[in-house]
Amino acid sequence: MLGRSARVQRLLARVRRAVAGDRGAVTVELVIATPLLLLALLTIIQFALWSHATHVAQAAASQALAAARVQDGSSSAGHAAGQQLLDELAAGPLRDPQIDLTRTATSATVSIRGEATAVLPGVHVPVHAEAAGPVERFVGT
Repeated sequence: MLGRSARVQRLLARVRRAVAGDRGAVTVELVIATPLLLLALLTIIQFALWSHATHVAQAAASQALAAARVQDGSSSAGHAAGQQLLDELAAGPLRDPQIDLTRTATSATVSIRGEATAVLPGVHVPVHAEAAGPVERFVGT
């Protein structure tokens, strides 16, 4: 019996020596993998915020165009309608939105530029939306 326990102890000692070289390997892998995983997650969140800000800008551009292109509309009415929608929706995802509206006798064009809210430090993601259409006018028959 004594011989058997000595063999078991030698076998356990051999296993410990073989495994001893891998001590701390999981910690090193975790130190490398965790920041990469967090960076990937923040990149996905940044893309979602940019997408939401783009949709808000496009909705505001469409609203401004709808107000500017009606028969008795004006560029100031379109600008006010677009600004009102931006004030209601863009407080979080869209920073510093600027509305450019041009209305002629036949067409109206709205352009909204801004910047998506940054999640990643040092990242500046521009947002741009445009809408254009003809001005409504009465045509006699």
